Amino acid sequence: MTRYGAQFGPDITFLGVEPCDLEDPSTFAGADVVIVGAPFDGGTSFRAGARFGPAAIRGTDYLPHDGSRPSLAMRVDGLQDIRVLDGGDVEMFSGDAATACAALEVVIERVARAGAMPLVLGGDHTITWPDATGVARAHGWGRIGLIHFDAHADTGTITFGSLIGHGHPMRQLIESGAVRGDRFLQLGLRGYWPEPETLDWMAGQQMRSYEMTEISARGLEACLAEALAIALDDCDGVFLSVDVDVVDPGQAPGTGTPEPGGLTSRQLLDAVRRIAYEVPLLGVDVVEVAPGYDHADITVMLANRVVLEVLSGIARRRKDERAGTTWDPTRPLLDR
Repeated sequence: MTRYGAQFGPDITFLGVEPCDLEDPSTFAGADVVIVGAPFDGGTSFRAGARFGPAAIRGTDYLPHDGSRPSLAMRVDGLQDIRVLDGGDVEMFSGDAATACAALEVVIERVARAGAMPLVLGGDHTITWPDATGVARAHGWGRIGLIHFDAHADTGTITFGSLIGHGHPMRQLIESGAVRGDRFLQLGLRGYWPEPETLDWMAGQQMRSYEMTEISARGLEACLAEALAIALDDCDGVFLSVDVDVVDPGQAPGTGTPEPGGLTSRQLLDAVRRIAYEVPLLGVDVVEVAPGYDHADITVMLANRVVLEVLSGIARRRKDERAGTTWDPTRPLLDR
């Protein structure tokens, strides 16, 4: 079977990396990372448009799409020093959420069982349910910690009569047992949802949620260090889910449910880089990029850089493991 490619728009890969066929594991044998597009926004509760996120994230850059991006900070090339392939989009019809999510879960499990880390470009946050479930099926049910950057807890039950939606995936993951509630860490929550009943359910699951007032008071670095320690305790690795609305809408306007008062783009990039460097990542998704609400590609460029920070962090982690060295961000650039 030939590569599916893009569901919307031209068939391009992430910044020009080599393609693979998601239906044929032999095409991504030996890959470290396989990029998967999940162009689904059938779970949105406010502004739709995240179905166009994967194409935008793949294609937005002012540099050539040559499959190479040397990182100034990490002094590695996240597209060259590890093997990164792009499998194109999973066919996901937004009018049939159950079928779309089931198809995505199959692909993510297939990629993870092949030994590669799936890196999923969303799509709305509904997709984290099949993403993390597929990784858990491959690596161990209840054996992955989850780090979740978001303005919203996404632990609801029913929205507009549907059990599947972008306000529900974290509850679905915990109730299924794919991810343990006491190994579920959320950073960046703020605003006016969820209601007390949902917060009570979250407390009962022993979730740890860092709301923005706590992050402001304690500092993001301290909160993140604590979260990483919890996520890895009695788990084999971490799934990272990044909703771009964790960033203040002044710096990330192109999203479906913007909430003022979030992280800066600099804080998010530093945090993602740190996670990728310090802990074993088993899966990643970057979600809720809605290009139609963006301005001058601000949000799309941020999401693109989140992906690159993940890949650069993984590449530097492996380089240092081989060499017995440690990356020090305080050292001068040319000495790193």
